[in-house]
Amino acid sequence: MSYPTRRFITEAERQKIFDRWFAGESQYSIARALGRGHTSVQGVLSRTGGIRPRPRKRAQRALSLSEREEISRGIVGGQSLRWIAASLGRAPSTVCREIKRNGGRRDYRASKADAAAWGRAHRAKTCKLAKNRELAYIVAEKLQLEWSPDQIAGWLKSTYPDDESYQVSHETIYKTLFIQARGALKKELIQYLRKPRAMRRSRHHTQKTKDHGRISNTVSIRQRPAEVGDRAVPGHWEGDLICGSNNSQIATLVERHTRLVMLVRVPSKDTKTVIDALIKQAHKLPRELYKSLTWDRGKEMADHERFSLDTDIKVYFCDPQSPWQRGSNENTNGLLRQYFPKGMDLSNVHQNRLNAVARRLNERPRKTLEYRTPAERFAQCVASTN
Repeated sequence: MSYPTRRFITEAERQKIFDRWFAGESQYSIARALGRGHTSVQGVLSRTGGIRPRPRKRAQRALSLSEREEISRGIVGGQSLRWIAASLGRAPSTVCREIKRNGGRRDYRASKADAAAWGRAHRAKTCKLAKNRELAYIVAEKLQLEWSPDQIAGWLKSTYPDDESYQVSHETIYKTLFIQARGALKKELIQYLRKPRAMRRSRHHTQKTKDHGRISNTVSIRQRPAEVGDRAVPGHWEGDLICGSNNSQIATLVERHTRLVMLVRVPSKDTKTVIDALIKQAHKLPRELYKSLTWDRGKEMADHERFSLDTDIKVYFCDPQSPWQRGSNENTNGLLRQYFPKGMDLSNVHQNRLNAVARRLNERPRKTLEYRTPAERFAQCVASTN
């Protein structure tokens, strides 16, 4: 009985897999395009955690195949090692080690020696976190506090500015989590990431559906004052709802200048309930720190004029199908999915729980704030208004 010959993934196919993966295609779509099985594509991606490996290249000082062929010819011709080394412009010790590690004068073959050298060069460099276990412990501790790798890397750099042994890039942290062969951080720590996936995914995906209702008398985001757009002064907020199962939702508010987060329990999605909740929340802040609110075009803000009349806060609306115009809020909603995953019933989440989650986010250092926390920056703003 004959069995079909196994067809291995070629280097060209491997590159196509990563190209399509980072273009946002699914593993099944990539497999169909390449005429491969889904598990073959999954195996290529999972081996490196969805991260494209760096292209391999020879070191400039390494012996080339043509030089090894010259060595082989010199051996056949009975030349001495010094003569062969002089003809190549290499040190005699280099030629001696090359011949000794590849079978000696009797068994030396240029092609086999070159292939063996290429294989030995594939050995991975020891990860920095694997070499410095104390640094790995610090990183693991911060991950369990739900700090992002970028926040950890920035905090380490500001805390140990003169000690590079205690500094590590966010990319190294991600790679160590996704590529378990590095052996420095446990796979269980992935659950503390914003989106606990086992491999890196493309950013090319939509964040909003297009079925948002139309509301009347809206003021476009394009009419906002310049001070709102450039985040020059505090008091300008972005808002939206994140939804769960059984028609449940939470209102999320983010201050543009400090990135402070507030979460509001909303029992129902109808405009009266939402507006009442937002009005109540607005009255908790000093007037100087709540001047405008930018929202998506959801029907829950149909009664936005009552909100403005009651609070004296101007409401601006994004362009249709343009949630990215509220970038801070969209990013925050993504972070909140770590605590309130899609499909979760949000109707039973108490306001105290929402306050605790908001406090957790507000006490994380942010790169855009020079690794200060939103809570620190907002406290400064409150102090300056008193």
